Amino acid sequence: MNLQQRKDLLQRLGTCLTSNDPSWQRAKEKAFLDNQWFIPEFIEKSVESIANEFLQPSQLDELSRRYHIPQNNTSPQKVGIVMAGNIPLVGFHDFLCVFITGHQAWIKPSTKDEALIRHIVSLFHEWEPETKSFIRLEERLKNCDAYIATGSNNTSRYFDYYFGKFPNIIRKNRTSVAILTGEEEKADLEKLADDVYLYFGLGCRNVSKIYVPEGYDFVPLLNAFRKYDYLINHNKYKNNYDYNLAAHILNKKFYMTNGSILLVEDEALFSPISQVHYQYYANREDLRRHLQQNDQVQCIVNDGETGFGDAQHPGICNFADGVDTMDFLMKLTSEKEVRKP
Repeated sequence: MNLQQRKDLLQRLGTCLTSNDPSWQRAKEKAFLDNQWFIPEFIEKSVESIANEFLQPSQLDELSRRYHIPQNNTSPQKVGIVMAGNIPLVGFHDFLCVFITGHQAWIKPSTKDEALIRHIVSLFHEWEPETKSFIRLEERLKNCDAYIATGSNNTSRYFDYYFGKFPNIIRKNRTSVAILTGEEEKADLEKLADDVYLYFGLGCRNVSKIYVPEGYDFVPLLNAFRKYDYLINHNKYKNNYDYNLAAHILNKKFYMTNGSILLVEDEALFSPISQVHYQYYANREDLRRHLQQNDQVQCIVNDGETGFGDAQHPGICNFADGVDTMDFLMKLTSEKEVRKP
């Protein structure tokens, strides 16, 4: 398949993802049954973001021009993709990059997020039988020429052990933060609620910590966050909220809450489900520079390119961990890495 044929398939997929196709609707239902964190609302949010930000003709054309993707990949490599399962279709962007560059995508989906990517692969096979030879779902990834693996800090050690001798991108835990000034409008804070609550805060682009100036008034923030009060009715989320609340009460630790989320002063970047950490800052520019140098921070909301409400809507050229996946794939050659036994 040449580049134009691959782009045509991706555009067709974008149309399908936002359609009422019965088989696609069943796949989304199965995704929720398989993983109760994937509520229908959040599946739709993820799918819409992919269709709108990744699969429009103008976006695919821009990606092709920016990286000078040739019409034909004369030296396709077998790229193993180990997908995470924290939010719906979190590994789709890696698949898109491998596919559009003309490499072979050998995919190991997460058991927590298998139904959606499995259905997408089946659509490609149905629409273009030729894709069966270079898009595959695998239980174990062996004999690949390169690897893209996403997981936790713990699993990254195993990825490095198994894949370290090959060209690779190995991703670890990351999270996102927000810097507030106290001058935000109500609409800004409501958009920030999206950055915090979407996908129950399980994504690396979810804001798990906010930085505020001394004397900051948290009441408008907690009120703005009430747009997601209904999530407290979700059994798994409520269990986390109740557990964390009980722990703070027993430990006599100060906290604030609006009934659906806990605000706790803590230096840690990562916060548990149903909780957001906050910390005071004295100099905004010093804080910004410090956070930009922290390799655990995925994005900084209300600073640079990430505005309120935009954290979970990355563009097609926003790469996880700041590692350019397209550049990595374009540099793969036909020369195989010397593999150690």
